[in-house]
Amino acid sequence: MSITLLSRDGCAACRTAAADLRRICTELGTDFETVDVDAAAAAGDRELRAEFGDRLPVVLLDGEEHSYWEVDEPRLRADLAARAAR
Repeated sequence: MSITLLSRDGCAACRTAAADLRRICTELGTDFETVDVDAAAAAGDRELRAEFGDRLPVVLLDGEEHSYWEVDEPRLRADLAARAAR
């Protein structure tokens, strides 16, 4: 199970989403990764910015888009619990 936050430097909504994910993941004893889509594009991976760059922040759960513009906390908690129960 992996949680990834797609963000960009200077994005206020991205900072809020990161704080929300930090709180949720700390409570659940899991981690998340943050990927700056602009830094990834500068390093040669333009795909993330092309696909998600206009609706940041984006939360990916196991590589699939889960929510964007904000963390859908109830849905994320439910989906994480369901995956943990498998």
